[in-house]
Amino acid sequence: MNLKRVVITGMGALTPIGNTLQEYKQGLFDGVSGAAPITKFDASAFKTRFACELKNFIVDDFIDKKEHRRMDWYGQYAVVASDEAIKDAGLDLEKIDKNRVGVIWASGIGGLKTFEDEVAYYTTSVNLKNDHTPRYNPFFIPKMIANMACGYISIRNGFRGMSYATVSACASANNAFIDAFNYLRLGKVNVVVTGGSEAAVTKAGVGGFSVMRAMSERNDDPATASRPFDKERDGFVLGEGAACLILEEYEHAKARGAKIYAEIVGGGLSSDAYHISAPHPEGLGVSLAIKAAFEDSGVTPEMIDYINVHGTSTPIGDPQEVKAIQDIFGEHAYKLNISSTKSMTGHLLGAASAVEAVASILAIESQMVPPTINHFTDDEAFDSRLNFTFNKAQSRKIDFVMSNGFGFGGHNSSVIFKRYDE
Repeated sequence: MNLKRVVITGMGALTPIGNTLQEYKQGLFDGVSGAAPITKFDASAFKTRFACELKNFIVDDFIDKKEHRRMDWYGQYAVVASDEAIKDAGLDLEKIDKNRVGVIWASGIGGLKTFEDEVAYYTTSVNLKNDHTPRYNPFFIPKMIANMACGYISIRNGFRGMSYATVSACASANNAFIDAFNYLRLGKVNVVVTGGSEAAVTKAGVGGFSVMRAMSERNDDPATASRPFDKERDGFVLGEGAACLILEEYEHAKARGAKIYAEIVGGGLSSDAYHISAPHPEGLGVSLAIKAAFEDSGVTPEMIDYINVHGTSTPIGDPQEVKAIQDIFGEHAYKLNISSTKSMTGHLLGAASAVEAVASILAIESQMVPPTINHFTDDEAFDSRLNFTFNKAQSRKIDFVMSNGFGFGGHNSSVIFKRYDE
């Protein structure tokens, strides 16, 4: 079968270190931390009292008030990031064939704030009639469900191709990219708007992850709390936001004179089949996903220049991913740059792979590797010959980037991006 090439022609980003693509790019290469005390609610009673929240984000600046009141935060973020990406791609909505534009969008949780608010409201006595009839907002379900973000994007722009959500915890956005890539290279559509959004900085989100002892409790110094591969790492930092890629069939992009950032050449998926939250101790599932990405793309380990790793800053998770990389890449592992941009953005859960894909493509565009910030103490668990790009961005030739994402339930994903050439 003659598979078509797939390129990236537009990007959008709404992140804890920048509310636009260019602001995010600046934050990445400057090594900015997005972590700070929580402002969305009173977190004083929580073990973790900080997160990577969006900064100075005013939804009224982007979406009509009547419209955004019917959206959960995660839906709002999706619309803002996709609007930027569509504009960045120069898609003329009056001229393109909207029947051949799809939307595949990721979220690990969906409308958590809506669910939390509605349940809290129902359980208060003030919301019960004398006959104890429950009252819920008629937009409760539409705001909450995880597929609604792609619905918003489709309806807003009139895109009538496939439209659905991918939900695989922190691998969700990579799942979306791989699905979009497959539809495009098979010629089923011309364009797919794809990415992920998450809005879990809520009482339930912070409380739920905290009780799992998954998050950092470095309340005295939030800005340095996300410290992947550091000996003193004590858990991830919760983040929020969204990112979007416009994936497009190459000939379609070329015909309309589109700017091309990079090419997506393959992806791999696997399962640990091991534990609901802990990674496989030998990194088995991670290895399978990476190998599948190589098989799918035809790329070899020696061709990879930079890996944007999952790297959550957890004591257990970081070593398993590094072990898998060393097992697969062998001696080439010492020639790679490795970095975890979660050290800056925090962990955006279902949107993590989305913001990290944008970081990976920006690395290709800039020929610059974003850093793993907050490294203070070497951990003997990691080979000192590996280049984790600690604390400062590094310039290097970058032709191929691998971006990894792994999620609760044992979901593993790996995507490979390539520098564009005709």
